[in-house]
Amino acid sequence: MAKGITAKDLRTKGDDELNELVKSTKSKLFESRFQNYTNRLNDTAQVRKLRRDLARMNTIVTERRSSAAKANAGKSKSEG
Repeated sequence: MAKGITAKDLRTKGDDELNELVKSTKSKLFESRFQNYTNRLNDTAQVRKLRRDLARMNTIVTERRSSAAKANAGKSKSEG
């Protein structure tokens, strides 16, 4: 079974590219949910795949924010 985007692939992307990918995945997820609700979606597993891809992306974004916050906290302590 082919999965969506792997975390390894996401970690190689830049912040701007990752944010754009999050936006486009949210849009695809919305469209897929709407199509599923109106019985026009052929592959219903697509909703689950997109949700999991989005969760992977959000995890990477959160990791980057927390590491940046730790780096900034370390700088402020050493300066003070």
